[in-house]
Amino acid sequence: MISFLGEYESTIDTKGRFLLPAAFKKQLGDVSTQFVINRGFEKCLTLYPQQSWEPIFTNISQLNDFDPKVRAFRRYFLNGATPVELDTAGRLLLPKNLLSHAALEKDIVLVSALNKIEIWDKKAYDQFFNSMTDEGFSDLANEVMNRSLNPPKRDFGL
Repeated sequence: MISFLGEYESTIDTKGRFLLPAAFKKQLGDVSTQFVINRGFEKCLTLYPQQSWEPIFTNISQLNDFDPKVRAFRRYFLNGATPVELDTAGRLLLPKNLLSHAALEKDIVLVSALNKIEIWDKKAYDQFFNSMTDEGFSDLANEVMNRSLNPPKRDFGL
């Protein structure tokens, strides 16, 4: 399974390309140089190695077409998903519609997000990251980690 660690800065050239940081390329190992780039849940982009994208796509394709929430989720999540591949110089080309969605202009930050990479405008990322106080982060960590370590018990009436 692919997993990423780190936070790296890069720049977008006039053609909409950026250099994938060497540290991320090293973490990919022998995995394919093919990716799917998509809108993130916040105002960022998400770069999925093909190997990470395939199970997500398979999961989404098996959801119930008769459920309007499923259809809405598919439209929003898959709208804009675009296959991209590293060029010989190790760059990725960002589609114009996705550049616009995340308001990416020149300076970007690439952030590990487990099996994918988030791509943020540097100013937006700094603002997002710096908006959390130490106490707020501590409270968030406590809530999230306690929830995952102590999942709610389900009563099935048995």
